[in-house]
Amino acid sequence: MRYTQLRAFHHVASQGGFSRAAEYLNQSQPSLSEQVRQLERDNDVLLFIRRNRKVEITEAGEKLLELTRQYFEVEDTIGEYLDQSRRALNGTIRIMVDSPAHVSEILHRFRNRHPNVVVEMRIGNSDNVLNALRSYEAEIGVFGSNTDTPDLVSRALGTSSIRAVSGLNFFTKPPGQLSFAEVRKLPLIFRERGSQTQQRMIAAARKAGVRLEPIMVVEGREALRDMVARGFGIGFVSEAEIEGDTRLCQIALDEDGLDMPEVLAHLRSREHVPLIRSFMDAIPEKEQSR
Repeated sequence: MRYTQLRAFHHVASQGGFSRAAEYLNQSQPSLSEQVRQLERDNDVLLFIRRNRKVEITEAGEKLLELTRQYFEVEDTIGEYLDQSRRALNGTIRIMVDSPAHVSEILHRFRNRHPNVVVEMRIGNSDNVLNALRSYEAEIGVFGSNTDTPDLVSRALGTSSIRAVSGLNFFTKPPGQLSFAEVRKLPLIFRERGSQTQQRMIAAARKAGVRLEPIMVVEGREALRDMVARGFGIGFVSEAEIEGDTRLCQIALDEDGLDMPEVLAHLRSREHVPLIRSFMDAIPEKEQSR
């Protein structure tokens, strides 16, 4: 197994074909193909299925790609470590959050320190965030959970109460608070299965002996807020996520255990990646690592 063979395989798999990889590496396609074939022959493994100028990665290839992603990321990290010049940090950091509200202060601090770094942010539920971290599709994740898994380094960002929300004209006179028994009688709009807010609401209601049933299930927080604002029913969101939305009326829930913890995390195996390390350094000292 040679470095050039692994490099050839990695870029063919990442770029989705030999021609794109050859163009990316500024290398001839026959030379690239031969390196991959040699890797397959030397290790008696089929990495790609070749059909009419198209290639499909095999299951063995997928597993090797996961390893080469880590391998070449470590190579980049070593390069950064050995570069003793104090050049400004640059590149792109990918962040996936359940809500930008929970990370805005940290982003301001990070951007002030590293103005040359491009921030790519995506929104998703807690399951989406964890999957993105573990598949190397994001460097930083922010989500509502008390996760304590050994593959993650996490920082607690605080807690926020879960609130019921309605459109401004949904109630003739909005109640000051609602119990689960009262909530059950109302048309409910739920978020998708991976939403921690939704899971906590259902679990707390079940513990209180109440079963909540939705009339509508929507994908994403913005869709839920839009449907609620249009008067289709009431929904449930973290208090920090509805600040400033003048379309909605907040209603307290008269139940215990409805606080939403927010956590910022990255993979433990990636804690020495310079961009990740720099982002974690931007977190205020009051936040404690776990």
